[in-house]
Amino acid sequence: MSPVDLNLGDLLAAALSLTIGAGASIFLALGLHRSLLVAVIRMCAQLMLVGLFLRHVFAVSSWAVTMCLAALMISVATYEVASRQHVRFRAWIQFGIGGVPVALATVFVTGMALTTSLRGEAWRDVGHLIPLVGIILGSVMNSTSLALNAMLSSVQKERNAIEARLSLGADRQLALHETRAFAARNGMLPVVNQMAGAGIVTLPGVMTGQILAGMDPLEAAKHQILLILLMAGASLTGVIVAGRLVTLAVTDRRDRLRLDRLERRSKS
Repeated sequence: MSPVDLNLGDLLAAALSLTIGAGASIFLALGLHRSLLVAVIRMCAQLMLVGLFLRHVFAVSSWAVTMCLAALMISVATYEVASRQHVRFRAWIQFGIGGVPVALATVFVTGMALTTSLRGEAWRDVGHLIPLVGIILGSVMNSTSLALNAMLSSVQKERNAIEARLSLGADRQLALHETRAFAARNGMLPVVNQMAGAGIVTLPGVMTGQILAGMDPLEAAKHQILLILLMAGASLTGVIVAGRLVTLAVTDRRDRLRLDRLERRSKS
């Protein structure tokens, strides 16, 4: 099977089901059609621009350009993690709490993959590095964001229970253990669901794309397993680091809860 070259008509045909759904939204007054239209336009524009940009990056094949692009991707992911929190730390601390787990997990797991599983000169190949960073970074960003949101919200809701543990002599690590564990489970839930349903409930996107591009299904399955393992490992690393950082940031050295360091995002 050879790769299929898609034209504008093919993409419009693929959007037919979405168009029908948008029509139903208008008819039933659900109010979804406008947000869907904006999302579709943004998605198409972003992906086409990224595709054109990566075409030039791959053609140049510059290590410096590749590193700058990876750093930009991590920076954007850091901003996304920080901006998604309903309860957040004040000022720059929020970006540090979100950025350190994302950057650490992405760099560590990507580097490990490029020097072990993806042998040879893969670590110098832009075509390997950027897509791998993108896949791992997306998973880490989502898991870390969910874990941070769950933990920061829980700290405020469980304030009395946490302060009671601290008053009874527990240190901050022990007092926040249950909250941290809950946040970790919440952050890893999408990854666990993806692993549990892969192959039986759904064919993951990378495997599907490689099969459509002509790769042997068994080899495509191996590549998908590799990527899911990397994503899970990176997500778990990010979630654990984020939990530890929040524990330190929301308390002080005297094991006192410092909710004055938090603020709730305005609804506007």
